[in-house]
Amino acid sequence: MNEQSFEYTLQDATGATCTANAWAKVPAPLTAESREALRQRAKALLQARNAVLVAHYYVDGDLQDLALETGGIVADSLEMARFGRDHAAQTLVVAGVRFMGESAKILSPHKTVLMPDLDATCSLDLGCPPDDFARFCDEHPDRQVVVYANTSAAVKARADWMVTSSCALGIVEHLKAQGQKLIWAPDRHLGRYIQEQTGADMLLWHGACIVHDEFKATELELLKEQYPDAQVLVHPESPAGVVALADVVGSTSQMLQAVVHGTAQRYIVATDNLIMHRMRQLAPGKVLIEAPTAGNSATCKSCAHCPWMAMNALQGVVDCLEHQQGEIHVEAATGSQAVRCIQRMLDFVAAHPGVLAPRVQGMVRGVGAA
Repeated sequence: MNEQSFEYTLQDATGATCTANAWAKVPAPLTAESREALRQRAKALLQARNAVLVAHYYVDGDLQDLALETGGIVADSLEMARFGRDHAAQTLVVAGVRFMGESAKILSPHKTVLMPDLDATCSLDLGCPPDDFARFCDEHPDRQVVVYANTSAAVKARADWMVTSSCALGIVEHLKAQGQKLIWAPDRHLGRYIQEQTGADMLLWHGACIVHDEFKATELELLKEQYPDAQVLVHPESPAGVVALADVVGSTSQMLQAVVHGTAQRYIVATDNLIMHRMRQLAPGKVLIEAPTAGNSATCKSCAHCPWMAMNALQGVVDCLEHQQGEIHVEAATGSQAVRCIQRMLDFVAAHPGVLAPRVQGMVRGVGAA
C-alpha cells in the first residue's frame, strides 16, 4: 500500500475554520406560537413558489418535518443530489451547507436553488482551497482525482469522480480493480478508512470534519462498558480509534437503516446528533445514546452538532422564498466541468445498486461489508 498524506495546514481558532462566527448566527429559540406561524408561512410559500424543500439529516428537526410534510425529502448528500435533480419543482430550497446547494445547482442549472443561509459552510470545504488543490493534482497527473461531496464546485470541477460516504468504498474498489492510482480529498479519516478496506494506492489530502474529528476512542470505550449491549454506529469521517470500536461503519442513511432494521435495543451514535430526530421517528422503541466528543467540560467546538448546519432555520426558509434571497450561483464553466464527476457517481450507483445495499446492514470491524 502506498500511503502518503498531503498536510494542508488547518486554521487555528482565529482562522478560517473557526466556528465562533457560525455559532453567533445560530437562530434564537422560537416560542411555540412563532414556530407554528413560521411553519405555516413556509408551507404556503413552498406551494406558491413551486418549490420543494431538500433537507439533510443534520438540520433542525423543524426543517426535517417541514420537508416531509410538503413533499420534500430528508436524506444524506447522495439522495439529496438525486432528489433535487429528478424533482419537477423549479425551485429547490436546500437546507444544509453550501456545497449541497452548489451540487444541486450543478445538477439542475436551469432551476433556482435557494438556501436559508448562504454562510452555512463546511470545515472540509474550507480546508480544501481550489487553487492549492489544483496545484497538488497537477503534481500527480497520473492519478485519478476522487473528491468527497463536501467540497466546493471549483474542487469538483478539478475531479474525475465525486463520492459520498455511502458509495465511496464501491467506487474506489472499482477504480482499484482497473489499476488506477488515486488522489483523495479532502477528509483524511474517510480516505484512510477506504484505503485500509480496499488496499488502493491513494494520496490523501489532510482535511477533517470538525464534528466527527471530535469523537474520542477512550471515552467511547468507557461508554461501551457502561452499555455493553449497545451497538456502536460510526461515520467513517471519524478518527481511526473510534472506527475500530464500531459495530457499524457507514453513511448517515446507512446508520439510520442500521437502527431501523437492527435487532439491538440500544445504539451509541457517533455522528451529528441531529440525525437522532429522524431515528427516533422511524425507530421509536430504540434507545439512542450520543457518542462522546472531547466533552462539554473540555474544549469541544462541535459537541456532535455542526455549527453551520445549525444556521438553518424556519425563518431562513421563509426569508429565502419570500424575498428570493440566498440564491446559489455557480459559474457556467465551473458547473459544466463539475457536473461530470457528480453524474459519473450517480450513473455508477444506478448501474451498481449493490454498492449501497450491502453496506446498509453494517460492516464488520476490520473486514468490510457484512
